[in-house]
Amino acid sequence: MKMTQKLAAGFVLASLSLAIASTSSVAQSTQRPDLNGLWTNASLTNLQRPQGVDKLVVTPEEAALIVANTSVAGLPLAEVDAPETTVPGTAPPAGSFDFGLRGYNDFWIDPGSNLAMVKGEFRSSYLIDPPTGRVPRLETPLVQVNRNFGARYVTGQGNADGPEALPLAERCFLGFGNTAGPGMMGTLYNSTYQFVQTDDYLTILVEMNHDARIIPLYDSADEARANLRPKELNQWFGDSRGWFEGEWLVVETVNINPQQMAESSVPISPAGKITERFMRYSDTEVVYQFTVEDSNLYSQPWTAELSYHATEGPMYEYACHEGNYAMPGILAGARRAEAEAANQ
Repeated sequence: MKMTQKLAAGFVLASLSLAIASTSSVAQSTQRPDLNGLWTNASLTNLQRPQGVDKLVVTPEEAALIVANTSVAGLPLAEVDAPETTVPGTAPPAGSFDFGLRGYNDFWIDPGSNLAMVKGEFRSSYLIDPPTGRVPRLETPLVQVNRNFGARYVTGQGNADGPEALPLAERCFLGFGNTAGPGMMGTLYNSTYQFVQTDDYLTILVEMNHDARIIPLYDSADEARANLRPKELNQWFGDSRGWFEGEWLVVETVNINPQQMAESSVPISPAGKITERFMRYSDTEVVYQFTVEDSNLYSQPWTAELSYHATEGPMYEYACHEGNYAMPGILAGARRAEAEAANQ
């Protein structure tokens, strides 16, 4: 009898152990990724693959060669830190690009010094699909995209009829370069992010222009989509809703404000959709993907992937308005030019 009781007790204990282990395994497999922390996505990788590079993952030697031929803000990296050859205290000669002076005033840029590192691999582009590494734009878009921000940056020329004619970034509304997304990518500087995650929300504070995305979290995709705002409420960065799928946090964004389309690195029409995915790959890395779907602009959906790496910061305040003398200067110059033309 005692032996039977011992065997029965042993069976019960074994069963409990198996049940606990099974419950622990299920809990581990469904555990939500913890994204809290300070992160940076600074890198010299661009959305599209450089011309002449035919693969996504490159060796350290190939990565160094790509970096050596990469330009930042139109300036070759080799010239950004070149020594000045003019007399101290004097202005460099006009057109002195051949003297290593192109970057003499670029001390403020901080784009990173390497290609993007994702899961231990150097990447030649953020774009991972299609395999060509090129955005599959339609030759004839079904909606018009008037992208003037890049031209203004390079030439200094653009419409100055009034404040509304200036790009959103110049007016300090949004950071430039798609830093806040959806489809978040690094840019010339201020590529630090703070992720604050609770049971109900993920807030992403972007160092560039102090943009903030507040993303409600739900238990399923159906519940998330059932709680969208009315389309008439055009939010900056669109209407984002998140849910969890295993080790991934999925964030779907629709109804992106149409004013962003012309200035974004990821143009999208009001009918388009961007789906982001976040995974805590390690203690020091968050893998981030985004997929763009918009048949008005692209021949197929396309996907980019990059990583956020842990950083100690600090997270700087982007005081855009406080030092923004560009707008009054641009508008005053335009009015002066108009007056001079009228007096001729």
